[in-house]
Amino acid sequence: MDIQLTQNQARVIGCLIEKEKTTPEYYPLTLNSLTAACNQKSSRDPVLSLTEKQVQAAVDELIELGHVVTAYERGSRVTKYRHRFCNSEFGQLQLNAAETAVVCLLLLRGAQTAGELRSRSGRLHEFSDLGSVDETLHQLAQKRLVIQLEREPGKRESKWTDCFGSATQSDQAIDSAQRSQMADIEHLSNLDILQKVNALEHQLELLTQELIDIKQVLSERVDS
Repeated sequence: MDIQLTQNQARVIGCLIEKEKTTPEYYPLTLNSLTAACNQKSSRDPVLSLTEKQVQAAVDELIELGHVVTAYERGSRVTKYRHRFCNSEFGQLQLNAAETAVVCLLLLRGAQTAGELRSRSGRLHEFSDLGSVDETLHQLAQKRLVIQLEREPGKRESKWTDCFGSATQSDQAIDSAQRSQMADIEHLSNLDILQKVNALEHQLELLTQELIDIKQVLSERVDS
């Protein structure tokens, strides 16, 4: 399934999925509430500072794509929005609770390890153990909704990222790993050079001492 989202669109969808689960009494969301959710300082990576105009533009784009709809409530004059990104009645993308939680977290926080996903998923879904997170990730991978990134040097776990137009995120994660690897190589190269310099200095000291000894022997022979 080929779903492409911009950063702002992904943030809007992630927020709508999150608030539907965590604060159903305030869902669907008004533009003001949605903007506040998009700009939260916690549980967001990166932290954004979107204007209502920018959020409205993303919402309008998502409405065109069929991922968001306007929700009309009796007695309310304020326009509200709900997502149809997944699990809608006639939608193609049907996810279970665990899969929905993982997708939501990846949309809101970018690439993460299975351990990070488990520790951050409490309000969305309670995973019994790390194995259940791995199982969910592999189920999503089979649906081509997430991909596993190369493990970064010095890290115990590899990260996962979504496939919803997140090629840029994936590239950034891979670039970060490559930069880390290059830094390690540079560090090792510098260390190797330092070791060689120390060895040369030691050899020079030995040669200098040998030269002094030779001069001493020659001097004694001349005196005798």
